[in-house]
Amino acid sequence: MKHRHLGAEGLSVSALGLGCMGMSDFYGGRDEAEATATILHALDEGVTFLDTADMYGPFTNERLVGAAIKSRRDEVTIATKFGNVRDESGAFLGISGRPDYVVSCCDASLQRLGVDVIDLYYQHRVDRSVPIEETIGAMVGLVDAGKVRFLGMSEASVPTLERACAVHPISALQTEYSLFSREPEDGLLAACRRLQVGFVPYSPLGRGILTGAIPSLETLDDDDYRRMAPRFSEDNFANNMALVATLQEIAAELAITPAQLALAWVLAQGDDIVPIPGTKRRTYLDENIAAEELQLTGEDLLRISEACPAGAAHGERYAEMQMKALNG
Repeated sequence: MKHRHLGAEGLSVSALGLGCMGMSDFYGGRDEAEATATILHALDEGVTFLDTADMYGPFTNERLVGAAIKSRRDEVTIATKFGNVRDESGAFLGISGRPDYVVSCCDASLQRLGVDVIDLYYQHRVDRSVPIEETIGAMVGLVDAGKVRFLGMSEASVPTLERACAVHPISALQTEYSLFSREPEDGLLAACRRLQVGFVPYSPLGRGILTGAIPSLETLDDDDYRRMAPRFSEDNFANNMALVATLQEIAAELAITPAQLALAWVLAQGDDIVPIPGTKRRTYLDENIAAEELQLTGEDLLRISEACPAGAAHGERYAEMQMKALNG
């Protein structure tokens, strides 16, 4: 597994990360033993950049990741996040970037993960009621205290990212990016490069739809949150699956899977981009890892973009209330 650099402060991570959210929340079906085995297999294969958050579970995903890597801490780059507030029952209580909240969240995450320092600490969503300078200032305090190594943000707008970078270097911006979600191309990627901020796409497989493994909505578990996502609604699903079918044809011609095609496309968008596809099974992990070795030609990339141009996917990526929290 090759490595890529995020930001200008020396953060080097595996070129492909592992999103751990689905192991504990949102996508239905839990198997802690297989999830743990998947994390350990990822480390064996050189995927050492693990992504979690306090809200996943809530709180249980950090414990799962921490337990899995306990004897292999030195091999791992751990990224976790704060800012989406949930209680023990899972209820969403809002967004907070208050300095005191930042500090308390970090301490709690360190305890759940069972580590002395968090490698990359993200603000999960921007709290518009708190000046970003105050939130980042509190995060800088964590760096000074030796609790955090590098700082990141998630779903931040260009102006907010600029203000944050004026306080302290931001090593990574995490935002959804895939063949179905091309919004970062409208200035955000360019701003990251200008500010020397690495880019970490989450959901590079379109929450699974780009893999072709969701032939119908009935495939999803009853408690799978994708059932509420506009992109997966009955009104939009048929159009989106038609796009996937075309991509499947291209993948077949290249003798790769649709998931590998989608990941290789994201990886080809720049050496400063490190996607974090999520999976909770070793089989899918191996399929994803193979994408890192693929070299799509310029002709391949053109065909893929023509088959699935920006804006072709129907439906927003989140429900209306969640969309309001983005681009803060």
